[in-house]
Amino acid sequence: MGKGQRLRTARHATDVPVDEVLRELERLYPHARCELHFRNPFELLIATILSAQCTDKKVNEVTATLFEKYKRPEDYLRLTQEELEREIRGLGLYKNKSKNILATCRILHEKHNGEVPRTREELEALPGVGRKTANVVLSNAFGVPAIAVDTHVFRVANRIGLAQSDDVRETEEQLMAVIPKEKWSQAHHWLIWHGRRLCTARNPRCSACPIRPHCRYARETLRAATGPSG
Repeated sequence: MGKGQRLRTARHATDVPVDEVLRELERLYPHARCELHFRNPFELLIATILSAQCTDKKVNEVTATLFEKYKRPEDYLRLTQEELEREIRGLGLYKNKSKNILATCRILHEKHNGEVPRTREELEALPGVGRKTANVVLSNAFGVPAIAVDTHVFRVANRIGLAQSDDVRETEEQLMAVIPKEKWSQAHHWLIWHGRRLCTARNPRCSACPIRPHCRYARETLRAATGPSG
């Protein structure tokens, strides 16, 4: 894929220099990584379930204590749902997350010998685990190439023009089509870091963004500001 890689959707086609965008993201964020704290696949699975509609920083504050107390699925299964709720009460949706974590731990204990499964199908069969969470675990715990489309990846990819879709799954498929497979996992982190540091949901820092010359959103914003003759 070179400059001018074409990304086609049912609605339109757009020219995006994918390789240049990826090189710039890599230059900006050479140490980009998962910002959830974990020491093994099980901790990453629990942390990712907890991260729904929460910041990684807040999740890390809760898991700093949680992971010292409870290290295996069997440890969680000694808790009632109400007891686990008290442990994670500082996080949003804590009641539903407690229910899902206990149900997931029971399946891990009864069907997987306490281990986190390594296939997407088995991961997505766990309560509280959707495609995004499965991709996070596959990529960060097991080194399987994957692009987890969270709110940052969805926003940034569609703003830049790497994708053009209102649908999360379609955005993932479009990204997989234009990004080399060996870069899927790292590109996922680059997009997240860019979304948290420059391409924020509100008031994106376009003037400070090195990707601006390649970004569809920046071009459209400039066109709207200057008018058709600007």
